[in-house]
Amino acid sequence: MGLLEGIRDILGFGAETSAQKAADPDDLFGMSTAYVTMAADLDYEPINRAALCFSQMDSTDFATTLEEARSLIEMGDEGTIASVTEDGHGYHWVVLEDPDFEDLVVGVHAAADEFTERGYSSRLLAAVFGFEKDGQRAYWVYSFKRGAYYPFAPSGKHERDNGAEFKLRSVLAGELDVEDDESYWYPLWPDSPDGHPWQ
Repeated sequence: MGLLEGIRDILGFGAETSAQKAADPDDLFGMSTAYVTMAADLDYEPINRAALCFSQMDSTDFATTLEEARSLIEMGDEGTIASVTEDGHGYHWVVLEDPDFEDLVVGVHAAADEFTERGYSSRLLAAVFGFEKDGQRAYWVYSFKRGAYYPFAPSGKHERDNGAEFKLRSVLAGELDVEDDESYWYPLWPDSPDGHPWQ
């Protein structure tokens, strides 16, 4: 299975038949407490950025929905900055920046809720929240097709720190609904080794 086929299967287009539960954008609010545990128990600090990954659709209504989601984020009291970008694999992202992590969670939820309300929930693939400790990055990925979170800790070019990922799972499993099947812990490799999944 090629890289793009793997992404399509795990995050988007083949996972409906193996979904363990329906995704709920309200699950994203679990990160509002999980980030405190990340800092207190694991010394990971938020990188002040999060993102929503989706598959693009060529329609005027979808483009309008996307722009409304971005505007909704920036019009809130949180002062979050939102931008839309495309990665090297052809997937699209709404990227949020805010020094207040809880505002990022609210913004990601608002965007996901807008997609869902407008009938585009099938286009939602993942929400990604970034953290860092001693220069090592780690991400919590929420798969909309599986309705669960999983950890992703890249280490070098197309390598991952499995020990860090298992540690994240063991500490956060009580606060987040963590994906039990590790075959669905799909790596979201950035375009460059020092980039983020959305870059």
